[in-house]
Amino acid sequence: MVADLNVLGGELQSCCAQPLTGFYRDGQCRTGPEDTGTHVVCAIMTEKFLSFTRSKGNDLSTPIPYYNFPGLKSGDRWCLCVSRWRQAYLEGLAPPVVLEATHKKALEIVPFEWLLEHKYTHEHKGL
Repeated sequence: MVADLNVLGGELQSCCAQPLTGFYRDGQCRTGPEDTGTHVVCAIMTEKFLSFTRSKGNDLSTPIPYYNFPGLKSGDRWCLCVSRWRQAYLEGLAPPVVLEATHKKALEIVPFEWLLEHKYTHEHKGL
């Protein structure tokens, strides 16, 4: 089996295990035919992004115990739908991205330059 690749061309790294993210809930932003949302962008949540996505009908902040979802807060890593990240980018609200953990499939929807512009760095600590 060939490993999934990230947007840098290397092996896809884990995005987050706490809370456990990814369409397959394995910590990686992998995708497949059943992932209609294409959850491939490993992003670091910000208050601005969480408010933005809530305003668009996708509340990522509120816990949903039935699905074992703790609710996200600023600083959490999460595999986002690439289309939502793109929408946030176009509105100036895109959260930082962990390039090593973002699946190459994202490049079918957003240019690499956009992701690079929002590359997570240590300067983002304490969001």
